[in-house]
Amino acid sequence: MTPVRVLVVDDQQLVRDGIASLLGIQPGIEVVGTAAGGEEALQRAAELGPDVVLMDVRMPGLDGVEATRALRTTHPSCRVVMLTTFDDDQYVALALRAGADGYLLKDLGAAELADAVRLVHRGVAQLDPAVARRLAAQRPSALPAADLTTREMEILRLVATGATNREIAGRMFLSEGTVKNHVSRILSRLGLRDRTQAAVYARDNGLLGP
Repeated sequence: MTPVRVLVVDDQQLVRDGIASLLGIQPGIEVVGTAAGGEEALQRAAELGPDVVLMDVRMPGLDGVEATRALRTTHPSCRVVMLTTFDDDQYVALALRAGADGYLLKDLGAAELADAVRLVHRGVAQLDPAVARRLAAQRPSALPAADLTTREMEILRLVATGATNREIAGRMFLSEGTVKNHVSRILSRLGLRDRTQAAVYARDNGLLGP
């Protein structure tokens, strides 16, 4: 299996080197480089082509949120996960709006972080459990999943596992356009903004199984 190529971005050298060292010995992970700030992260991403960028939020100069927004434009296939000590709703909201695929806190163990990297590489959003609970609580307009059809429920489960529209179409013998329309209706019916919120919703409502 091809390892997931990771770029670690943090302005504190001890933290940056520690994350890179611990993550680099995990199976299926290759740390291809590190960066000390947002601007360097953009340069290193262009040079190294990482699959996943672990990005600190608060850094001098170009911060993690703005660097994430730039990466989503210049390297749209690259996944970005915020890895930070700041468990703050404002930072979470800013990061997700900028296009981050996850928001994790630095109290994770190395094996847990490696699992999160592998999952986000597959398209499965990764959120700290406390962050996920708060996001769910902030969606008062969300409707119960019972309002979805059986087909929509299955598509929601597949979206939550990180499957693309093309992959869902192949599994369910539908056209890609039909799947896209179903996903749009699901998001609208549940009051969700995007596939990341759909993944959180599916997990919080027990739609992914045990």
